[in-house]
Amino acid sequence: MSKTGTIYGVGLGPGDPDLMSVRSHRLITTAKHVAFFRKAGRKGQARAIVDGMLPETAIEFPMEYPVTTEIPLSDPRYNQALSSFYEEVTQHLIELAKCGEDVVVLCEGDPFFYGSFMHIYARVRDVVPTQVVPAITGMSGAWTATEAPITWGDDVLTVLMGTLPEETLSDYISRTDALVIMKIGTNFDKVISALKSGGRYEEAWIVQYATMAKQTVTKLSEMTDAVTPYFSIIVVHGQGRRP
Repeated sequence: MSKTGTIYGVGLGPGDPDLMSVRSHRLITTAKHVAFFRKAGRKGQARAIVDGMLPETAIEFPMEYPVTTEIPLSDPRYNQALSSFYEEVTQHLIELAKCGEDVVVLCEGDPFFYGSFMHIYARVRDVVPTQVVPAITGMSGAWTATEAPITWGDDVLTVLMGTLPEETLSDYISRTDALVIMKIGTNFDKVISALKSGGRYEEAWIVQYATMAKQTVTKLSEMTDAVTPYFSIIVVHGQGRRP
């Protein structure tokens, strides 16, 4: 009987390969099986980050989302499609591990911070050995790019998803000290409206492609160029207690 392999959820950090941990780099550069998420027809951001790092003999397993924005989150078909997708790819990873193979699953940012890997982890953790390698989050890369601390003293930091209802966004925005808004996607106009009604629009910054070659950092109120919502994070800095 061969020893059961391990599934590794490997955090890649915010995008700049230099910000990857030593452990992540070691696992990636010695991997035999590498899995990664991507939209159909695309290379995938996680795979792009590790360009030139994988062994030539690595066997790649692209996991292509069946839907992204084609179906509203509120539509039952959305969860049904994703649930079937995660079950299918998870079974493949489990079979590899049961055959004694280690599998590296590439994860943008940190695997346990709003990442797709969490849905795999929940399905494999009690079946085969599973390890998670933490990483710098995308939002950390974004607020660092603004060259200002995100929190001071006792500031409360709130992380919001742009998919939330506008009234929910506005309520949280109006009550927090520091703010990060992620998953802007097709909700950009709604997020802008919520920032305005929550009284924080003039303080907001938008960071696109944080830590990557195409990074831009702009006051949201001064934004004139087209926004790439998928790779954008909005930041509002706290202004709390300091010596």
